[in-house]
Amino acid sequence: MIAEVEHTEIVQSKTIRLCTPQQPFRLESGETLAEVTVVYETYGRLKEDGTNAILICHALTADAHAAGYRHADDQKPGWWHGLIGEGKALDTREYFVVCPNILGSCYGTTGPVSTNPTTGVPYRAAFPTITVRDIVRVQKLLLDRLGVQRLTTVVGSSLGGMQALEWGVMYPQFCETIIPISTAAQQPAWCIALNTAARTAIMNDPGWNNGNYERQPERGLALARMIGMISYRSPTEFDERFGRQLVDGPSLERENYFSVQSYLCYQGNKLAARFDANTYLCLTRAMDLHDIAHNRGAVDNVLRSIRARALSIGVSTDVRYPVVYQQRIVGQIPRARYVEIDSIHGHDAFLLEFGQLNAVIGSFLQRA
Repeated sequence: MIAEVEHTEIVQSKTIRLCTPQQPFRLESGETLAEVTVVYETYGRLKEDGTNAILICHALTADAHAAGYRHADDQKPGWWHGLIGEGKALDTREYFVVCPNILGSCYGTTGPVSTNPTTGVPYRAAFPTITVRDIVRVQKLLLDRLGVQRLTTVVGSSLGGMQALEWGVMYPQFCETIIPISTAAQQPAWCIALNTAARTAIMNDPGWNNGNYERQPERGLALARMIGMISYRSPTEFDERFGRQLVDGPSLERENYFSVQSYLCYQGNKLAARFDANTYLCLTRAMDLHDIAHNRGAVDNVLRSIRARALSIGVSTDVRYPVVYQQRIVGQIPRARYVEIDSIHGHDAFLLEFGQLNAVIGSFLQRA
């Protein structure tokens, strides 16, 4: 039986300044950030030799709060609470687990909502283009500061899985294993198309103002989320969960929404209330630029260069990153294993199927 983290376990986010105007951060694009600040959370303790660390890489709209509770009255734990803690796959009695908020995000780490130290105003749309490699290099700077000498594993799904793959290529001596979930070695055209539609929804909002808005373009951001949610879940789940059910029963009134319409509107408004539109554009562009072969040669050769043992996890009903993409990863990495999660929840299964994930990840790490 999986032990639960006590509700009284309060996890405080920490903030660290990694780069300064005297030592700026140079991006893959050639531009620089005069300052880089990172918000992160840790769980468990780092061994004296710094070799028991696990890096959690979050997806597009998540943050550093992966486990535990923010305060005593918090009713909702961190987004991967089901995997992190005593008796779980990422067991904090054994591992030092680190989850940083990624570069370009809007939850404390330097991104479009941050103040540009050169101008004294938020970057907004002027925040430079970033890549997954930039995100990973900032994470490496953080781990160096924390005294981490080696990672037991790097694990993440979707955009997080892209980071895990880049870790395997960029720092082959630093990672013992990698666990990319529901992702691809190169962003597929299908996902670029979905992200393009979502970004266009934001930029077509009357309040967009070329990214220099004072108030969030909420209608556009909500629509972008709705587009995303259609691909984050599966047709099977939508059919079983909503079917053709109407919110107010069998009425032909114009305002009587189908239940699935109500769900999408709720999810869209929920994101618009907590996220930032420029951040959404910044990070989806980073995802679309993801290509582990860029400036490195053929993709198969790059995958074959990964020395870490790999566990590539696919989801049976994932329509955003169908299992063929994870299978291709396993087909080229020399020491790789493929496991498929059977779920109706599609791409978002990594946030819901904790029983299966604990079993497969825990078993993989025990053999590491």
